Amino acid sequence: MSFVRHRAALDALARRGRLRRVAPAAGLDFASNDYLGLAGSELLAGAARDALARGVALGAGGSRLLRGNHGEHEALEAEAAAFFGAEACLYMGGGFQANQAIFSALPMQGDLVLHDALVHASAHEGMRLGRAECRGFAHNDAADAARVVAEWRAAGGRGRVWIAVESVYSMEGDLAPLPALAALAAREDAVLVVDEAHATGVFGPQGRGLAHGLGCALVTLHTGGKGLGASGALVCADRVLVEVLVNRARPFVYATAPSPLSAAVLRAALRALADDPALVAGARARMAQARDAARGCGIAAQSQIVPVIVGDDHRALALAAALQAQGFDVRAVRPPTVPRGTARLRLSVTGNVGAAEIAALFAALEAAWVR
Repeated sequence: MSFVRHRAALDALARRGRLRRVAPAAGLDFASNDYLGLAGSELLAGAARDALARGVALGAGGSRLLRGNHGEHEALEAEAAAFFGAEACLYMGGGFQANQAIFSALPMQGDLVLHDALVHASAHEGMRLGRAECRGFAHNDAADAARVVAEWRAAGGRGRVWIAVESVYSMEGDLAPLPALAALAAREDAVLVVDEAHATGVFGPQGRGLAHGLGCALVTLHTGGKGLGASGALVCADRVLVEVLVNRARPFVYATAPSPLSAAVLRAALRALADDPALVAGARARMAQARDAARGCGIAAQSQIVPVIVGDDHRALALAAALQAQGFDVRAVRPPTVPRGTARLRLSVTGNVGAAEIAALFAALEAAWVR
């Protein structure tokens, strides 16, 4: 069988500098989302060994609704709800699956999903599968969000508004104006849906995220595979909304449940956040150093994610290759992951590097970029 059209599509991507390939990890880690350095830690490895010794299963064996529900899932959900200050929590296989579930199942027909222009692709996938109307607002612009809601109301919109944002944006590294959006949510009796994937473990009290304590109706998503070093995702919300997900979210109903062993490991990561202030403090110290170093290169950074906007796809690949040749694992990110004309390096300050490595990276970046 011939796949000529598929090969032609791949060749076209390559000509534009947009062909993706899976590459092994090599060099100093400035590419992953392992912000606390927990992914390869003895702490989580020990938690896995202890769980296996207790007889915790590797696999769930089925959907949570078909004998795949295990005590480790429920224990994790109870502890996560308490830690993040929510009525209830649902453990799912990953952040993409969780966002699909949230936006396909919770907003109802006649509602409005009001989303930031740069929300994750998984949120868009969920919106596409859902029944609510969807409108975007300018990135991080709460005034524009209010304008869009007012226009929708003036045109006859009477349902509930769901405001979808990321607390820390995965490619920009900037922070959502959560207080202003929470005030808008309170005025509109809206629900603020906050993807905390890149804030959990780094921002907020004990790494609980930036939405913690906002005081409005909230749905928060905390991924287990980034700062927490494990896997899966935790959706925290009102108990009624969690029950709706269990009953109506196809990514939950029809998916094999996450590994009970993974649930046990993620629970250990949450306990580490609560018990060891040095984890979060270390991440914040590395972040502060990187922000200062980035400023010296003319780059504004607000978080542990430092975007180096290059513009041209081929130039971004070349700059990444130059730094990789010096032992730094950095990756070029190109459209459609980021807007056209904004190809970049996404520098991620992880828990697997120290002060000397951070300084060396930015010195190498400055030298390579100037050339």
